[in-house]
Amino acid sequence: MEDLSILYLTLLPMVLVAAIVEGIWLARKRAEAYDWKSSACSLADLAGRRLLGFIPYALAAPWLDWAWQHRLFTQSLDSVWSVLLLFVGLEFFYYWYHRAAHTVRWFWAAHSVHHSPNQLNLSAAYRLGWFGRFTGTSLFFTPLVLLGFTPTEVLTALFLNLLYQFWLHADWIPRLGWLEHVLNTPSSHRVHHARNPEYLDANFGGVLIVFDRLFGTYVAERKDVPCDFGLVAPEVSSRNPIALNVMPWVGLLQDLRSSRSLRDAWMFLFGPPGWRPDGAGLTSAELRRRAGIAATSAPEPALS
Repeated sequence: MEDLSILYLTLLPMVLVAAIVEGIWLARKRAEAYDWKSSACSLADLAGRRLLGFIPYALAAPWLDWAWQHRLFTQSLDSVWSVLLLFVGLEFFYYWYHRAAHTVRWFWAAHSVHHSPNQLNLSAAYRLGWFGRFTGTSLFFTPLVLLGFTPTEVLTALFLNLLYQFWLHADWIPRLGWLEHVLNTPSSHRVHHARNPEYLDANFGGVLIVFDRLFGTYVAERKDVPCDFGLVAPEVSSRNPIALNVMPWVGLLQDLRSSRSLRDAWMFLFGPPGWRPDGAGLTSAELRRRAGIAATSAPEPALS
């Protein structure tokens, strides 16, 4: 994993400088105050994640090495077809990981940190939380190792996928015409981060948006529904990195203690975020129903 660390440390300064420059520009350009405290929270989240980086993937995700030892093939990145397989395969499995991260509470407890900022900007891109690697998310990408890609190649490809998504968090970039039909764009990602009932649980792609269109989770940004960013029910301040990372797990443990049956415990762990036994929770389906919205998708009007 040494090559991945070198790549990370090489690109990190450019990412941080870009976020600071954007913050200065937005603070001067917009009437709404730029939330520097939230930006500092994202930086603290990044620092905490780097401190936890000393725990090797061999411990956090031992199944990757197991899958490599039991691989079905051996791929070479000298082959264009292998590179294409890695790219498309990663996109496919990233889509399902990301969808699960929003629809399964166990994964959402870690991923919710990324959705906590109430302003969408470049600094939000690297607020990814501290515990995601310990929740088993790498299981989603294990099939790529079985297909013959080394764990380092898969994790490097995943890093590059997330790096692509950095610019998607710039909320000032408009829709990009025909590219909206193929790529994940800032417009699509604004929808993904919005807490409006019309936009919940949509646009899970990494680089591509085609799997969202294929599996019915694509929702276009609408002129008549401005994106409202942040968590649906923020339990803690969006500027406290420790609380942001710990409180979702505290809430999960509290709900497990209140379980009256094994079904309740299972649903608290693996049901949709916001699920309650009495049906009066804050799941995406319940919020859409209360808002009178029947489906997750919406027509795609022209948005200039």
